[in-house]
Amino acid sequence: MIKYTFNQISLKQYILIIYKTQVGIGVLSLPRDLAQTGGTDGWISLLLGWIVSILLSLVIIKIMEKNPEKTLFELLSKYFGKWVGKGLYVLWILYAVFAASVVMFSTIHIIQIWILPEMSNFILMILFIIPIYIVTKHGIRVIGLFAEFVFLISMWMPILLLFALKDTHWPFLLPIGKEGLFPILSTVKSTILSFLGFELAFILYPFLKDKKTATKGIIIANSLSLIIFLMVTIISFVRFSPDEIKDYTYPTLNLLKLIKLPFLERLEIIFLSFYLLMLFMTIVPYLYAAVLGASQLCGKQDHRPILRIWMCLWFLSSFFFLPSATQINQMGKSWGMAGTYFAYVIPMLLWLYGQLFHHARKEQRQ
Repeated sequence: MIKYTFNQISLKQYILIIYKTQVGIGVLSLPRDLAQTGGTDGWISLLLGWIVSILLSLVIIKIMEKNPEKTLFELLSKYFGKWVGKGLYVLWILYAVFAASVVMFSTIHIIQIWILPEMSNFILMILFIIPIYIVTKHGIRVIGLFAEFVFLISMWMPILLLFALKDTHWPFLLPIGKEGLFPILSTVKSTILSFLGFELAFILYPFLKDKKTATKGIIIANSLSLIIFLMVTIISFVRFSPDEIKDYTYPTLNLLKLIKLPFLERLEIIFLSFYLLMLFMTIVPYLYAAVLGASQLCGKQDHRPILRIWMCLWFLSSFFFLPSATQINQMGKSWGMAGTYFAYVIPMLLWLYGQLFHHARKEQRQ
């Protein structure tokens, strides 16, 4: 009997969970991050970053295909033994909970800066953790349904950005390649934070109903994210001058301030109100991965007690941890650095180790 028969997700939900996790907090600052090192050639780095993320995504799928019914915890225990496997799994859980926390505190910071400057941290935390808890406590099927819901109600948002194309200056993009090859290649690392989310395939794969579609699904998810990233980046590059864009912390939000509609003012407030759901859709999968992992580590079937504990910790921390813009920026960089190892380096090492492991097992049986 398949282990997750009653808690499976469809291909569409698998795609949308990964896609919406990627298009979260990173897209807000992406144009500035690319412009800082790659100039207006940053969009080329974005294409290279997409290729790298696709390749590493396929590596993760290859790892899981050899162990289709095993969770990441069971996989690590099989490869490295009980205690080393547990130790590695603890690191993965810490990474997931750190990612969720970075997005949670960044979300509170953005809402305070752009919409509610007088609102206290702990009040916003209460308002945010209630819907996040409700979705996360029901498990992966409800998270998949939530991803579908967020996708449907956010379809108008990329179209809205097209209104910012008025008064653009396309020659800002020319000549293509003017920054040289090295700046373009070095800027690829700035795309890491934006494409993070595909590593959740380690957690999602055992729940996927038709596992033969996992490769197709993760390519589609990464490609949908690329389309949004390219759109936001190129519009920002032709709307702001190369120097101006570096002064904005969140150029994507500054684009919205340029859009003037005769019947609506402060468009960025309405946009951010809906965008909150997209930020939640980045927090929830990482949070679920962390609490599911912690419950498996403790030998428990129910992830909700650990989820409640973590909700309390977030709430208590909001009283004394009030991160500044610099600290939020540093937390994002730390997440990007950790993501380099957990999404890019470790899957490669795990795949190589798995090849040797299965080869050795095969020889032993012969």
